[in-house]
Amino acid sequence: TPTPYRPTCSLEGDADLQFLLKGGELMKVKSSTWKKNRFFKLQEDCTTMWHESNKPFGKKQTFSIDDIDSVRKGRESEGLQKYTDAQEEDRCFSIIFKGRRKNLDLMATSAEDVQQWVSGLDKIITNTKKLNRQQTSEHWIFDEMRKADKNKDNMMDLKELKHFLRQINIQVDDSYAAVLFKECDTSNSGTLEGPEIKEFYDLLTHRQEIDVIYGKYSSTDGQMGAEDLLDFLHNEQCEQVTLEDAVKLIEKYEPDDSAKQQSHMTKDGFLMYLQQEEGSIFNPAHKEVFQDMSQPLNHYFVSSSHNTYLTGDQLKSLSSTEAYIKALMKSCRCVELDCWDGPNGEPVIYHGYTLTSKVLFKDVIKAIREYAFKTSEYPVILSLENHCTLDQQKLMAQHMRTILGSALLTAPLEDQMPTTFPSPKELKGRFIIKGQRLNKLDTVFGSSPGVEVESISEEDEAAEEHSNYLDRNKKIKLNKELSDLVIYCKSVHFSGFENAKAKQAFYEMSSFKETKAANLAETAANAFIHHNMSKLSRIYPAGSRTDSSNYNPVPMWNTGCQIVALNFQTPSKEMDLNQGRFRPNGMSGYILKPDFLRQAGSAFDPVTLTDGPWLKRKVLHVMVISAQQLPKLNKEKTKSIVDPLVRVEIYGVPVDNASKETHHIDNNGFNPMWNKKFQFNLKVPDLAMVRFLVEDYDHTSHNDFIGQFSMPLTSLQNGYRHVPLLTKRGDVIPCAGLFVHIILLDP
Repeated sequence: TPTPYRPTCSLEGDADLQFLLKGGELMKVKSSTWKKNRFFKLQEDCTTMWHESNKPFGKKQTFSIDDIDSVRKGRESEGLQKYTDAQEEDRCFSIIFKGRRKNLDLMATSAEDVQQWVSGLDKIITNTKKLNRQQTSEHWIFDEMRKADKNKDNMMDLKELKHFLRQINIQVDDSYAAVLFKECDTSNSGTLEGPEIKEFYDLLTHRQEIDVIYGKYSSTDGQMGAEDLLDFLHNEQCEQVTLEDAVKLIEKYEPDDSAKQQSHMTKDGFLMYLQQEEGSIFNPAHKEVFQDMSQPLNHYFVSSSHNTYLTGDQLKSLSSTEAYIKALMKSCRCVELDCWDGPNGEPVIYHGYTLTSKVLFKDVIKAIREYAFKTSEYPVILSLENHCTLDQQKLMAQHMRTILGSALLTAPLEDQMPTTFPSPKELKGRFIIKGQRLNKLDTVFGSSPGVEVESISEEDEAAEEHSNYLDRNKKIKLNKELSDLVIYCKSVHFSGFENAKAKQAFYEMSSFKETKAANLAETAANAFIHHNMSKLSRIYPAGSRTDSSNYNPVPMWNTGCQIVALNFQTPSKEMDLNQGRFRPNGMSGYILKPDFLRQAGSAFDPVTLTDGPWLKRKVLHVMVISAQQLPKLNKEKTKSIVDPLVRVEIYGVPVDNASKETHHIDNNGFNPMWNKKFQFNLKVPDLAMVRFLVEDYDHTSHNDFIGQFSMPLTSLQNGYRHVPLLTKRGDVIPCAGLFVHIILLDP
């Protein structure tokens, strides 16, 4: 029997769901010797998995469905490939978690059971994602109520109520708790039960700021008629919509059938609309690919990763195929492979001259083939840092041809020598190799064939990072089979913009260490911009960043650099901005650069900022109104409550950079309210990024990170908007969010 405060699971009656609720035994695989049977089952709340554990008392035996990133059928993880036999393929599956939590590698007794586990978990994950924000909020609150009900009698006394309030991040004094309790305890029983708990929940989730907005526009019998809603959409949300659009919103979000029949929207329906994508700060039209994808490849910013194989620092962390999968699933379109001679004639990938672990080159190529186009169909660039001898280079070429097959680009798309890059649209589903080439691309069309010659990497990053490596200028021979796979991305040394203009072909590209690129962006920005109009540039972090920290990508984007490679494995403000930059355009990993970074003759310089078409002065008004359900940071300390503040940051050309913050609110992470107004004067809005940061104020030390959301200014929606919040690793925090008012105006 469901408890009075248990939400209904929308999959009720589904056979796969029933299978999960019943549960079953699975073999947990940790190593070749550690393989143990454990019982797993889905809890009745449909949001939590329970499993048997022999860990010491007090260790968590559950995990949330929200924590699952994906479920993979078969031997698709490194662990299962290492510790199980190929003939057990159809009995294996893995649960991949968000963040840094280790995969759960499992074996069922039969292929049929695997199918039910995977299918059931996929359905539950999809269902959880589909829950609208209000339903998610209810799930969260009911779950916390259940935890607070210590004696499991489906009633809450005053002590349990106070525990519940602490759990949801509200600190109340005893008198307020008693008043709230008494107000809801209409039966005077000393406990809350059934409808009393519902009333308590309604009191708790009341949104005063929504009442004010709704009251202003509800002029039709105390409710919002379609005309009222249209007025709101025109006046507040600045949307060019019709009465028909307003009626559609009512039909879509109004839960009360009688109101819906009259084309009215109740306050509940209005709140539901505001919490959906139509009410989000991020323009829903930008969730799809909306930009022109038929321009030459170098006209786009490309989501790019540095040392993609690493899971942590640059000195002793693990190298893993999983790191490639995670980057590709985040729409990264340029990954790096540091290739070295390995044992048994098989090339390996690791960070040279360090203690980082090694992973087989062929295993990485297999993982890339499998996951490259699951999130985005647009091309993936494999950036090779080649340190191998000729024999192993030859094997690298063979592995790529065999594993990647026809998806590997082995010749120009054109029938004659091209003069510019093909477009992302033309290169859909293709792999492009970036590396050294023995000869010019013209040889593909009948010129004299190239021969193996001595060659040196344009930037030997591994050597650059280790100054004690004496033979830094060692030249390596290049295998022709590997060389021939380099078509549109031939690595060459940079010898100045004039030299590049006179001697470099369009497909010859240079890599720049961050300090070199930052200097060029500061002192020769316009020359850099023009260089990037015809060629590709790749930027990479300095070798001194042994902790895998990141540099600021914004100045690089401001000068039109396409492949701005960051350490994807490191949570940081820089990765927040990268995720925000590539959030629009269907998360394709490609963003079309503004006109003034593509058009010949452009005099744009982000530093000096002379007059030109890039100057589109705007005034951004932001009112930070409130926040909802901010997560507790110290979950072990029951009395710990956050003191939140919000910072609004602008990143763009130097003159537009700005940061403003609210005051902090003591002891309320559940529904803090600020109503604080900010104004930002912008000159180049096409390059501006907005970041909303929520922190827990601490007067004795640095504030603690709670959540953030970053996006380009050009994807911002005007009006009253909800802002989702993401964790340090870029995952959505369920239930949490900001409520703001945005106006972007001409001065």
